Amino acid sequence: MSIIYNYAMNNPSEMLGMKVRLERTKRKWSQEELAERADLSRAYLGTVERGESSPTLDTIVKLAGAFNIELPKMLEFDF
Repeated sequence: MSIIYNYAMNNPSEMLGMKVRLERTKRKWSQEELAERADLSRAYLGTVERGESSPTLDTIVKLAGAFNIELPKMLEFDF
């Protein structure tokens, strides 16, 4: 198993937060812009990006929709 896979299994909220931040910054979006596109509060989005919360499947689906990527891509940690 890769180091990234092991880390993701032990720290899934942090890995998902890193993925969200990466996708957001690739698009040059502010947290506020992503929050609006995903119908989430900016404060909550910040906790997701910092790995301080464990987003529900509904939230992950909203984020994938905002990024216009398929749901499985949200859980690919190849960075």
